[in-house]
Amino acid sequence: MPAADNYIFDLDENVTRKPVSYENRYGISISADLYQPKDFDASPEHPAIIVGAPYGGVKEQGPGIYAQNLARRGFVALAFDPSYNGYSGGDPRHVSSADVFTEDFSAAVDYLGTRDFVNRDRIGVVGMCGSGGFALSAAQVDRRIKAVATVVMYDIARISSEGWQGSLSAEERGAMLDAIAEQRYADFEAPAPALTPRGAPIGFDEHTDPVGREFGEFYSTSRGYHPNSLTQFTLTSGMSLMNFPLLSKIEWISPRPVLFVVGENAHSRYFSEDAYELAAEPKEFYAVPNAGHVDLYDRTDLIPFDKLEEFFSKNLT
Repeated sequence: MPAADNYIFDLDENVTRKPVSYENRYGISISADLYQPKDFDASPEHPAIIVGAPYGGVKEQGPGIYAQNLARRGFVALAFDPSYNGYSGGDPRHVSSADVFTEDFSAAVDYLGTRDFVNRDRIGVVGMCGSGGFALSAAQVDRRIKAVATVVMYDIARISSEGWQGSLSAEERGAMLDAIAEQRYADFEAPAPALTPRGAPIGFDEHTDPVGREFGEFYSTSRGYHPNSLTQFTLTSGMSLMNFPLLSKIEWISPRPVLFVVGENAHSRYFSEDAYELAAEPKEFYAVPNAGHVDLYDRTDLIPFDKLEEFFSKNLT
């Protein structure tokens, strides 16, 4: 069952967690948790790592697990709720925006880089699932981000415009855009915008397709359920997601390093493989044996924390 306060994990006795908030450049209040080692000495400056949530996820789920484990290893770590979602501000609720979600990473750098106990020249990011694409997009232009690790990355803009593995035809895309355009009229006259279907809890059974079942077994059971994690966004968000690619300047991240972590058997693996090919050196691709996509949200026996520690210890110097 979920731990206290709807966190899906228990707080480690060797770690402290402090709720914090700050504004992004759009004036949206971001809700975040700051993790530190329990014996933390605030007098020197420390390296810090920002952890972004899977698409539709919140900080009380996988991001908190990552931040806690990184704090155990000596890092200052920050897990946050994306704008319009979780306990962060922004109206209407559950908007999805390539620009704003990318900005959320830079806002986290703003916050950490102004803490006396953080070395602003030693800040890295971890982007999980959909946040992997947003983290890379932020790093393309925000050179304060010194190292980037993505974990089972999804490129949300790409899948919105191209469909799964490029399966969306021009005719299908046109029909989707026509439907979104009509939905904008409906939303304009409605008290709240309509949301995409199939939010958590997601029903699933033995007949559910394997990808849907994988997400359902996390978001819709005691394993990962959180009331703020609806896994839904406004229907009209798709229009801007199609229009603004995330990784068109990925080579700009160089000479800062990128680590792409995937599950060996993850259905999302092709996103990381393609991004790895586009990225300039230094870059590294790391496949976790016997792991799928959602396994790397919370399975601490599979998440390669040693690899992440090695990567950030080497590159946040």
